Amino acid sequence: MSLALDLALCALILGVALATVAGSGLFRAIVFFIVYGLLVAVGWVRLGAIDVALAEAAIGAGLTGVLLLAAHGRLRRLGTARDASHGAHLLSALAGAALAAALAWAWFVLPLPERPGPELAAAMPRAGVENPVTAVLLNFRAWDTLLESIVLLAALIGLWMLTRERDWSGRLGLPQHSRAGGVLASFGRVLPPVGLLIGVWLVWAGADRHGGAFQGGTVLAAVGLVAAMAGLVRPPRIGARLWHVALMIGPAVFVLAGLAGAILAGEFLTLPPPIAKPAILTIEIALTASIAATLAFLVLGPPEEGRAP
Repeated sequence: MSLALDLALCALILGVALATVAGSGLFRAIVFFIVYGLLVAVGWVRLGAIDVALAEAAIGAGLTGVLLLAAHGRLRRLGTARDASHGAHLLSALAGAALAAALAWAWFVLPLPERPGPELAAAMPRAGVENPVTAVLLNFRAWDTLLESIVLLAALIGLWMLTRERDWSGRLGLPQHSRAGGVLASFGRVLPPVGLLIGVWLVWAGADRHGGAFQGGTVLAAVGLVAAMAGLVRPPRIGARLWHVALMIGPAVFVLAGLAGAILAGEFLTLPPPIAKPAILTIEIALTASIAATLAFLVLGPPEEGRAP
């Protein structure tokens, strides 16, 4: 039964991937892409990589899917949305088939890399946390995570650079309207409290269980977006200083923790065991605030002409 489930899941993933790149219609391709991300998340669960599965479902399928839907809606408003030609579909399908063949060849021919299990297990007592993924991302390989948080902020700054000077004082995105008593208004009242609890739990549990700042921050960003779409909260102005602090606090706390490690342990971003856990929790909380704000603002986009001040 386990083998049959895995084979069926692989067939679904390949089928949905083919439908994404070879099907007709931009909107249909986006929907298939979101389904593909959710199926890949299930695949990671089957492989026992729960943290990767949470990130894939929240970011790979959820956030990226919302960004693609927002981009599709913008293209439709501008009247520039066009479906790809049959030649482009054929090239995409051929490229996907070539990639699948290369991965299959690598799986059966190339030797598997050595697992770093013993080395990681030996280093875990000084990590300060019990979750090995959190230990690697925020202690042993913290440089990567710090740069990822900076890249997210740089992406948002690049998006905001598209804002026209006269719109700089406006609110982010387009005006949102929801029908009183409708589905969106109902979801706006029910989902945010549940999502808030889940997001906070993912951050708090990430030190010793599955979860973390990126997963929790994505859930909290979704909570804010649902509340804004339902009209419960107003998107902030692009020049609001409080939100600028929220965007910067994650990388800033990360750098300060790295400097503390340099003073106490003699190496930047190396956390001594006595302060490792409180430092990691502090970094996680600060990163969650920055990630949630950054992702939500990326989806909302810059201020649009016609938004009421």
